Amino acid sequence: QVQLVESGGGLVAAGGSLRLSCATSGSIVGFYVLGWYRQAPGQERELVATISSDDRIRYSDPVKDRFIISRDNSWSMVDLQMNSLKPEDTAVYYCNCRDARGLYWGKGTLVTVSS
Repeated sequence: QVQLVESGGGLVAAGGSLRLSCATSGSIVGFYVLGWYRQAPGQERELVATISSDDRIRYSDPVKDRFIISRDNSWSMVDLQMNSLKPEDTAVYYCNCRDARGLYWGKGTLVTVSS
């Protein structure tokens, strides 16, 4: 089992920045991908950014060039630096881990961007 706990959400004005953190614990098995997804009210959950155990990084088009995903050396923390935030970035942001045994989600952290 893998446990994920997000932190760092909050209210920010458009154009501002926030940094989200995801603390991971438990036993990650095999090749794995850690990432961030988001879900805005009335919309489906969507990919934001992922980083794999071989350090490949992927961003969705809406956040590319504005958000940066990073990890610490022990893979116990995965961060999402969000810059130039827009009102349409408002959503609950979820940390996600996919490994050889399954798919795991955190409970999410709310990001609200005011115009």
